[in-house]
Amino acid sequence: MLNEKSILITGGTGSFGKKFVKTILERYPNVKRLVIYSRDELKQYEMAQLYPEDKFPQVRFFIGDVRDLARLKRACEGIDVIIHTAALKHVPIAEYNPDEFIKTNIGGAQNVVDAALATNVKIVVALSTDKAAAPINLYGATKLVSDKLFIAANNIKGRRDLRFSVVRYGNVMGSRGSVIPFFIKKAKEGSELPITSLEMSRFNISLEDGVEMVLWAIENSLGGEIFVPKIPSYKIETVARAIAPKAKLVEVGIRPGEKLHEEMITSSDSYNTIEFAKYYAILPSDANKKKYLDHFKAVEVEKGFQYNSGTNDKWETVDSMRDLIKKYVDEDFQPIE
Repeated sequence: MLNEKSILITGGTGSFGKKFVKTILERYPNVKRLVIYSRDELKQYEMAQLYPEDKFPQVRFFIGDVRDLARLKRACEGIDVIIHTAALKHVPIAEYNPDEFIKTNIGGAQNVVDAALATNVKIVVALSTDKAAAPINLYGATKLVSDKLFIAANNIKGRRDLRFSVVRYGNVMGSRGSVIPFFIKKAKEGSELPITSLEMSRFNISLEDGVEMVLWAIENSLGGEIFVPKIPSYKIETVARAIAPKAKLVEVGIRPGEKLHEEMITSSDSYNTIEFAKYYAILPSDANKKKYLDHFKAVEVEKGFQYNSGTNDKWETVDSMRDLIKKYVDEDFQPIE
């Protein structure tokens, strides 16, 4: 699928980018070019040590910011596929620095669209977040606008063979910013763990599954879809008990911009949502639904359907969470007594 293709990953030195690059090089040894586009030269330098030019001549590192359209266009020359992961993501920080998040998450998304339209790119897959569904925080709002920009781009591509789609999923096991390393650190320091709320829940996905979903979208999307995976939920309390079963859990309250539960498909989305084997797809309101139903061998969801982490029918347990921590975070992990 991607052999002899050129791929650009914005934010390519992040957790997803690193896993994506590793997977591509293992699975598609004849990939033509793999361009890592990001603004942090230290992270690029560190990642470049893993992929020296003499052994991985197809891997290229390109310093640039998605806010810079001219630089982005230059990076997209000769590119077939763009994976857009670059974003500012910290929810409380977004509440106090909205203009910076808007410039990167919205302005940057529009620049990716414009760069793809101005070059010979064929496929664009943008990563989104559960926080973009019915957002109550600035970060989620910027990602919702970003999603809309990518979906709407399918209307202005003309007759070109170019398709834009979005992949939306929840918290990622082992990614930077995960609560798991924080809980492990706090459990080692003392007998108490600060927890926002005992009732709080989140969706859970591994980096591997996130990468597989993007690869699936590259191969199967028609353009215009927001793909949503069928994944389990967990309670924050479950994570804490998996890490430190005897620790005292101290509720500290929900931080600015946080929800008690996350959702990836709202009841309003249900009118344009279809369901198939491993995923849902939210379609544009003016889409030819039959075309998508036939292509994905899908069915429509019930009107009023919601996909909410608090009402999910799949849940991680303390034991399953421990297994996941060992698999994706620390293979030597043992519960901290």
